[in-house]
Amino acid sequence: MGKGEQTRADILSLALGQASQLGLEGLSIGNLARELGMSKSGLFAHFGSKAGLQQQVLALAAQRFGREIVLPALSLARGEPRVVALFENWLSWNASKDLPGGCLFVSTAMELDARPGPVRDLLEARLGQWLQTLERAAGIAVEEGHFRADLDPRLFAFQLHSLTLGFHVQAGLFETPDALSLARRAFAELLTASRVA
Repeated sequence: MGKGEQTRADILSLALGQASQLGLEGLSIGNLARELGMSKSGLFAHFGSKAGLQQQVLALAAQRFGREIVLPALSLARGEPRVVALFENWLSWNASKDLPGGCLFVSTAMELDARPGPVRDLLEARLGQWLQTLERAAGIAVEEGHFRADLDPRLFAFQLHSLTLGFHVQAGLFETPDALSLARRAFAELLTASRVA
């Protein structure tokens, strides 16, 4: 990796951590430049605009999300084991030291839901892929005979995604001490309700 590529990677890594706490709109080219010992113009040259920086931060988050959550789950047996791994991997991702504010996609969804533009479009596409992954995993669990034949995979994905949103709020905003155990209990109940009797 060349010096320019390394600098860009360092900027994006720092920006991802900050965005998890401050939101994408809270990113400041001036603050990032100061923390990295760069000039604002030097940092700006890597992205062209604040929106360009935001899009690259989302792209980095999506890349890491796939590597840390989805790919490890795909290495497991088809069906319920993959569904469980997707949930547990997401919990680990949400608690990552690289994301001091928790899952960027959850916090950014609230931040950008009423702000049209290319950054929102990119976020919508990435979250849509995550929901499709959850829906497909539930559908495979039905095919494998782990989940009921009449289970609606789309509804399952909605419920699981809603659970992760609720956990994010409880753990972050409310600082609920047992948020993690509550999330796991809720997930266990969802699994029980989904399984073949």
